[in-house]
Amino acid sequence: MVQKGPRPLVLCGPSGSGKSTLLKRLQKEFPDKFGFSVSHTTRGPRPGEKDGVHYHFTTRDNLLAAVEKGEFIETAIFSGNLYGTSKKAVEDVRLSGRICVLDIEIEGVKQIKRTDLDPLLVFVMPPSMDELERRLRNRNTEQEEALQKRLETARHEIKYGQEPGNFHIVILNDSLDKAYAELRDFIIKNADNVVEVYYRFIVD
Repeated sequence: MVQKGPRPLVLCGPSGSGKSTLLKRLQKEFPDKFGFSVSHTTRGPRPGEKDGVHYHFTTRDNLLAAVEKGEFIETAIFSGNLYGTSKKAVEDVRLSGRICVLDIEIEGVKQIKRTDLDPLLVFVMPPSMDELERRLRNRNTEQEEALQKRLETARHEIKYGQEPGNFHIVILNDSLDKAYAELRDFIIKNADNVVEVYYRFIVD
């Protein structure tokens, strides 16, 4: 198992809930404190995505073989594609002394909760299903069938996210500034190396 280091930060929520935007703001404010584990996926790259940067793009057979060897912390199937977080991806970030950020699906959350990583668990909620659908349609990256699968998955994710005890905090992203303030405050209270930097900034 991956050795302990700074507690990983797990962000979960439906596609289109705003997780990526929140993470970009977090990284901009604390550029040296967070590292992103690069997940593996069997889906094809979207325009602008680079292998090894946005994802490790791989085949289903290769990913399943690595899982069989025990090389992954969590895996999940999403919209017919396999996704996973390798032990090495988390370990690389941990060894740098940074907090490892994991943007993973519900099944991945369930699996990582059974490890000894003791992650901080954050669920990001969209304002409504109507707004979520509008955001996904505006992306214009998927056919209607794939879009409907994402929306159905989102309903199940929201149900799990709202159940008490599944996450340390649930953030409603109906205002980006408000949602980011909630995320920021939660991390400052719970992540030691960010707390240290934050309070040194105030004192200085």
